[in-house]
Amino acid sequence: MGSQIGAAARLLLFVLWTLLVIPPYVLTMAVGGPFRRFARLYWAVVARITNTRIVVKGAPATERPLVMVANHTSYMDIVVLGSIVCGAFVAKSEVASWPGFGTIAKLGRTVFVDRKRTAAGRQRDELVRRLVKDREPLIFFPEGTSNDGNRVLPFKTTLFNVAEKPVGGEVVTVQAVSIAYTRVNGLPMGWGWRPFYAWYGDMDLAPHLWTLLGFGRSTVEVEFHPPVRADRFAGRRDMAVWCETTVRNGVARALFGRDIPADPPLPEPQQVDEAKVDEAKAG
Repeated sequence: MGSQIGAAARLLLFVLWTLLVIPPYVLTMAVGGPFRRFARLYWAVVARITNTRIVVKGAPATERPLVMVANHTSYMDIVVLGSIVCGAFVAKSEVASWPGFGTIAKLGRTVFVDRKRTAAGRQRDELVRRLVKDREPLIFFPEGTSNDGNRVLPFKTTLFNVAEKPVGGEVVTVQAVSIAYTRVNGLPMGWGWRPFYAWYGDMDLAPHLWTLLGFGRSTVEVEFHPPVRADRFAGRRDMAVWCETTVRNGVARALFGRDIPADPPLPEPQQVDEAKVDEAKAG
């Protein structure tokens, strides 16, 4: 009964807070105000409402243009990262149609992408515009889906193409980010409790959210790994592998507290063939 009352109270606070924020947020966007900071404030309060304690290691990179890549466990990842980073999320197009969450995602200026090749060019143009014109960090989850929170799935390379080449004449900076759900009510979360926070597979959203809101105070550990220039990688596949290994190590350190191999060394700067560069400019 107590958990149900707590869940109902938190859900009501979430709805009221969201309704309260929407009008000034939309107005701030219309007049070109600091809407990114407004969005960060929104998510920070949502974290408080959902009884989520966030522990941060490292710091978001200050370089621009910037792409952040993280593992994906739950819709709560949006709350966690949104409360720390003034950036825009990149999400699959289906999210736009989710009741409630789709509206919030649209207000948060999420970039929606689909898997149709015909949309690839238009989507990349929008991503580049956000990076170059808006100087807005992009945050995406290259696993392509969420998981049970106990592991990191292989990173897909598709979205890394926005960082593979310079945009607007500038080299993109890439930062790997690890997210781990580690404690509930101060106790280690363990394998059995983590699915109460992880949302994956065929789980229904509404009952999962209700259970999460009534479960207890969670601790989420976020590690921002050292940023690296994209031109230090041979291509997007190397970039994806390096980020995946880095994120996997960070999650393992947070979850299991055992000796984990150090993060992979930063790749050596790529050698530039000046003759080919001159030839390309001439052509």
